[in-house]
Amino acid sequence: MSTLGAIRDYALETRGDSVLWELAIEGVIKELGDPYATVLSPDEVARFEEQSTGNYAGVGIAISELNGAVTITTVFGGTPAEDAGLMVGDRIVGVDSDEGDGWSVDDASTRIRGEPGTTVIVYIERDGFAEAIPFEIQRDEVHIPAVRAERIFDDLSYIVLDRVTRNSATEVDSVLTEMGDVRGMIFDLRRNPGGYLDESLNLADLFLDRGSVLVTTRSRTRGNSGQLREESARARMDPRVREIPIVVLVDRYSASAAEIVAGALQDHDRALVIGERTFGKGTVQSVIPLPGGRLIRITSGEWFTPQGRSLNRPRDIDGRVIEPDSIPEFTSIGGRALLGGGGVFPDLEVLSDTLSSGERELLNATVEAEFPLQTRIQETAFTAVRAVRESGDSEAEFPPELLDNLFQAMLEGGISEDLLTDEARDYLAWRTEAIYYQRLDREDRALEIQSDRDTVLQTAVRLLRASDDQATLFALARAEQEERAQAESETVNVGGNR
Repeated sequence: MSTLGAIRDYALETRGDSVLWELAIEGVIKELGDPYATVLSPDEVARFEEQSTGNYAGVGIAISELNGAVTITTVFGGTPAEDAGLMVGDRIVGVDSDEGDGWSVDDASTRIRGEPGTTVIVYIERDGFAEAIPFEIQRDEVHIPAVRAERIFDDLSYIVLDRVTRNSATEVDSVLTEMGDVRGMIFDLRRNPGGYLDESLNLADLFLDRGSVLVTTRSRTRGNSGQLREESARARMDPRVREIPIVVLVDRYSASAAEIVAGALQDHDRALVIGERTFGKGTVQSVIPLPGGRLIRITSGEWFTPQGRSLNRPRDIDGRVIEPDSIPEFTSIGGRALLGGGGVFPDLEVLSDTLSSGERELLNATVEAEFPLQTRIQETAFTAVRAVRESGDSEAEFPPELLDNLFQAMLEGGISEDLLTDEARDYLAWRTEAIYYQRLDREDRALEIQSDRDTVLQTAVRLLRASDDQATLFALARAEQEERAQAESETVNVGGNR
């Protein structure tokens, strides 16, 4: 009798064969000690595909719960929702024959999504209309772009890549083609969890000379436990942009394919990397189909930058980093000093702006009072947007008097007036104003507002505006790094002399 058969026939708690097989697989995966190994159920496979491609079947909207109603916060371009005439700020009050009283965002989303080609009727409550408006919409495959691009401060191109999905490189290529005459470019890979290896190579290929090594992979030869193979991918085309200086922004959440792009551009001296050391997911996962619509994802190799730096930060089964005894040093193609040891070390370390003690105290108070601060900020911004749309003046600045309503709501929600200091009010105004401009599709202005407190973006803008080329950008960053080191050294010396 097999082990599974014995458990099935004699164990006090009865379990079916499928459950036992799942438990057995989970046990094997756990004992591998591979923090990235997992088996995906059919539902998890569907979510994985959606996250990896940006594709899903629906109508093309993003929704949030605002003012007690499920509200449309984004209508994606070129989708059935845009064609039908849905608008940001519309409130969903029903879908088909179901009324939306008390619905959560998930309740509405589940009803709106469906098979491509099928029809859904979405009932909308809109300001200025006495009754709900029915919109009959045919569902379709929807693609949510991973790339957003804006021209900020008149002469800088800002490109943010949320994830490395299918067609990410094509989308970035289109942005570069239409970029026009700019002083410099910021490529924001912060909080980018990665994605497809081939797309990351296509992305790096947009910036590097033909024939340049993009990444090297060392992986196990299938079926041979003692043999590793090494393969290098090279750029296949000429770079889209040659002259302008480039800054890549990274943080501790930049991972996987995003690290391949950052590492390649850094090794070839094509970009200055600013931010924090990246996550260090420098391993290759093979994804293999299993019976029953499942997938198994298992580590089968490791990635190295063009100059031989491993992108992998070893972790235990619980995901905790195993720190090495020392950090190896490397040099870029042009001779700049680089650090290795897993992940991408920034050329210039800049931590995200931290909250002041007063701001932190205020936020903690909202949590303790169960006050939905983010929702109220969104509602305040939406109120301002509706007023602007009614007036027809899309260039209107944010009306600061609306913040009085937010502050009053916070007081009524149990937040002490002592916590609403001028500093705290400025912080809330900053958050609300950025959302206001985003909702007006004035993303460039929203980003300029964001840079007031986004120290990483702020540093990139400052250095680029003082640089005519990549060499100058590197020199300015190096001088700033040396100044910091000198200041830290003097602080230590002063402390030691006390």
